Amino acid sequence: MRSSFEILLLPGDGIGPEVVGAAREVVDVAAEHFGIEVRYEERKIGGVAIRDEGEPVSDETLEAARASDSVLLGAVGDPAFDGGAVRPEAGLLKLRKHLGAFANLRPVAAIPALLSASTLKEEVVKGVDILIVRELTGGAYFGEKEEGEERASDLSVYTREEIERVTRVAFEAARRRKRRVTSVDKANVMATSRLWRRVVVEVAEEYPEVELDHVLVDAAAMFLIRDPKRFDVLLTENLFGDILSDEAAMLPGSMGMLPSASLGRPNSPGIYEPVHGSAPDIAGQGKANPYAAILSAAMMFRHSLGRPDVAEAIEQGVSVSLEAHYLTADLGGSKTTEEVTRAVSRWVAAGEGVA
Repeated sequence: MRSSFEILLLPGDGIGPEVVGAAREVVDVAAEHFGIEVRYEERKIGGVAIRDEGEPVSDETLEAARASDSVLLGAVGDPAFDGGAVRPEAGLLKLRKHLGAFANLRPVAAIPALLSASTLKEEVVKGVDILIVRELTGGAYFGEKEEGEERASDLSVYTREEIERVTRVAFEAARRRKRRVTSVDKANVMATSRLWRRVVVEVAEEYPEVELDHVLVDAAAMFLIRDPKRFDVLLTENLFGDILSDEAAMLPGSMGMLPSASLGRPNSPGIYEPVHGSAPDIAGQGKANPYAAILSAAMMFRHSLGRPDVAEAIEQGVSVSLEAHYLTADLGGSKTTEEVTRAVSRWVAAGEGVA
């Protein structure tokens, strides 16, 4: 197993620096505990990059990302740039495209200590374990755009190759889980969705042990609330996946609990980031929930750095801290970002529960 890694930190905007700082603290503790070396480079992305460097992500930052073993990102988004010609979010889209990160993995699992934090009934949420696999570099977000005072359009384009590669990611994941893939589309209306469904069916023939079904996106949104346990791996295109994964974040009670991994070609750096946004209204107040960023770091060790032992230790640290009621305000508690981070770090360092 490797024991030395180069990590690019992109804290970004709003609460991004706070949650990335928390994740770094936990990673440092884990590195010391497991005897590994982690070297960091920190650069800018999003609104802070527009202010300081004139663009949402610089070519130098993109090259630093390519040269790293992995990228740990906080959040992008700044209301100061709303309606402007250049938006902070463009930096994240460009980073994903540059690294070829076409598959976004978003695990959504019910956490026993947080069942009461969900807006849904406990019996609906208990036992939920979903992996959302979202295509990340195609569709309407990357299509040709037209914007005027009277007319606007976003061209949504998908190719067979784009659909095939993300579908294989979903089916490979399903092989390691409950062997069920639900493909989400809008094939009754959209041409891209009809191509999506045909290609998914073709790829599914390579995985006869995995069950496949298809659900229209509006029905999928309903089932996520009414019967989320029906899903195992949820495969979706870019726009639908963005919306459904945010909806699914409410199952465990808060978007502050959901990590994500954006993966692409073999040996290409992955991008790891919490699902939540930059939350500028609470930035700098110690209220940010760092769990999703910390869990994103755990995913980084598992998927990009080949150290599942480190990933498991961090995940256990999160689990024990939650059981000990280290809860931030969004989870119904009163703990600060720093208090939660210290709790996780103590468990990772000692391998035992927090007091």
